[in-house]
Amino acid sequence: MTTANKLGRRDALKWLGLGGMALSLVGCQSVNAADTIKMGVTGRPRTLDPGRATDALSSRLNRLLYQALIDFNDASQPQPALADWQMLTSTHYQFTLRQPLARFHHDQPLHAQDVVATYQRVLDADFGSPHRGNLRNIASVELDNELQVSFKLHQPDPLFVSRLSLGILPADLIAKGHNFGQSPVGSGPMRFISSNEQGVVLQRQDGIEVQFIVVTDALVRVLKLVRGELDLIQNDLSPELVAYCQQHPALKVAWQAGSNFAYIGMNMSDPLLANPLLRQAIAMGIDRQAIVNAMFKGQARLAGALLPPEHWAGHGGLTGVAYDPDQAAAFISQLRQQQAVPSSGLLPLSFKTSSDPTRIRIATLYQAQLRAVGIDLRIQSYDWGTFYSDIVQGRFQLFSLAWVGIKSPDIFDYVFASHALPPSGANRGRYQSERADELIIKAGQSSDLATQAYYYRALQAHLADDLPVIPLWYENQYVVSAQNILGYQLHSDGRYDSLVQVTKNFTKSA
Repeated sequence: MTTANKLGRRDALKWLGLGGMALSLVGCQSVNAADTIKMGVTGRPRTLDPGRATDALSSRLNRLLYQALIDFNDASQPQPALADWQMLTSTHYQFTLRQPLARFHHDQPLHAQDVVATYQRVLDADFGSPHRGNLRNIASVELDNELQVSFKLHQPDPLFVSRLSLGILPADLIAKGHNFGQSPVGSGPMRFISSNEQGVVLQRQDGIEVQFIVVTDALVRVLKLVRGELDLIQNDLSPELVAYCQQHPALKVAWQAGSNFAYIGMNMSDPLLANPLLRQAIAMGIDRQAIVNAMFKGQARLAGALLPPEHWAGHGGLTGVAYDPDQAAAFISQLRQQQAVPSSGLLPLSFKTSSDPTRIRIATLYQAQLRAVGIDLRIQSYDWGTFYSDIVQGRFQLFSLAWVGIKSPDIFDYVFASHALPPSGANRGRYQSERADELIIKAGQSSDLATQAYYYRALQAHLADDLPVIPLWYENQYVVSAQNILGYQLHSDGRYDSLVQVTKNFTKSA
């Protein structure tokens, strides 16, 4: 049993130095084996099958295990990865594999037939892939030769290439019904070694093992990092723990501007929240910058739209609703006069969040700020599974979540289109807007990216006025690591790609 497991939570805080004890409690640090890098994670990936994965951790590990036809640059524009492409007609794209050919981890070369098999598998309704809807415009995937494959579409789609981010699987194993979720075989920079309740082990091409070790409690993750039982942690710590890590002589913290979009969602089918004055009052009653300063120590930037401004379709002129508690209170009074809300007392509204301590604390800040404008925010926190199920089922008035790793602006069709109600999409707030639908359609039908960007920016401006969700901020990414971890580069979407080349300096220090 480790020291972290033996200590109670209060004693552990004191041991860390958070209870007033000196930071110098830790003396000589243990040194990990030279062939292992250990990363602490909050839980297990749901699946290592790229045809089924949707959660952030699974997607990040799958980037290490598999390669895709395309990747994205810093502006979220598609770039060649495994293949180059040509648009032969508006509904016919041909992809040519780059040489030398990639090789799968079972030592077979990656050919065009593997691409065909991968996409046909996901398009098969019986397989039940969550990615099938995003690829529904594909009429056929055809083998041209060993190096070339053709995608033929039902109708033109200028965003089509950006949809082809699936990890490619070997056709021979697909034909055998191989279970990629439990035993992945890809062509990525790491190969699968093992997986169990304690975590996942991958191996780099240089023989270094990268272990993703499940430690659900944030405090225990930091204890293990201090003890040398972990080498690094990325995100998912409380502000106090991050501040502690920044002061600890054995640790270091690096930051990177983030692109993950945090927001407050609202149930537009709720008779109270259907009123735009109430949505405006809620938005104006929340001091986002004060929360960023208090909870993230300034390590976040205010958001005005789902896409960050550096995205090729981002809207740099949107920064969100300005804090104006006096106007918020005036809107609540106006609603009372219109008899749209109760005529006296605080207006009760339910807010659902996960049981993560940081998210609960942020919710209490919303609660205090909104009370000052006449709203009684009643916080309900649940374990992640219950919370997420309630959101998908529409059992909420208000909630808070984040969209992670968004690259393609077709996310707007998935999140805000009238037809995208769950389970057909992620329009969890039951938003219905003819204007939004019109702009989504016009963007999707535009023949060039410049015109698409114009319509997507107009859509984001409309959403900023209509407020089906309240944009909050883009939280910065951070990594906490031992001092001997070198070369770890953060990315705005939180991917783990730098684990491919990160190194350790094994000079022992006391």
